[in-house]
Amino acid sequence: MDKKIFNIDFNKSGSSSLTKAMEILGFKSLHYKKGNFRLYDIMVQNKKNQRDLLYEMEEYQFFSDFGGSNFYKELDKQYPHSKFILTLRNLNDWINSREKHVKRNQLKSGYKYDFLVIDKAKWAKKREKLMKEYLQYFEERPNDFLIIDICNGEGWEKLCSFLSRSFPKEEFPHLNKSFDQEKKIKK
Repeated sequence: MDKKIFNIDFNKSGSSSLTKAMEILGFKSLHYKKGNFRLYDIMVQNKKNQRDLLYEMEEYQFFSDFGGSNFYKELDKQYPHSKFILTLRNLNDWINSREKHVKRNQLKSGYKYDFLVIDKAKWAKKREKLMKEYLQYFEERPNDFLIIDICNGEGWEKLCSFLSRSFPKEEFPHLNKSFDQEKKIKK
């Protein structure tokens, strides 16, 4: 079975940029959806049907923005020797970005998913809990787990070292920088 790489991110922390970077490095990637279906829903359905979580997605090497905190232990067992990447960003910037994202979701008619409630304290508490959980789970396996702060400028050096890949010639991608653009406008 091919080794997989999973971004077990906190959404709104650079997962789109990481996905683009992984594609530049040559990894066949899925971000959030496969076709019209969310990766999260596919994995839930696969689990319900007692299949491997990546059933019918085996040709992909990298997965991001799929609710990784719900699946990382099971993915680790099903896909041995895989690597896990946590994208992280400054707590206040992250919460502000999530709040804006929820507000956009609230304006979408027919939005049917669960990212509709702003609860900054709950988000911060869950992030802290998951950070401790991830660090403890991967404590004995530092070569399998990377924490990267793309929003604060970390990029090729850290990612390529972790993946044992050469640095590409192009700049590290930075997608969805609306929060950064808004900060510049306010100055």
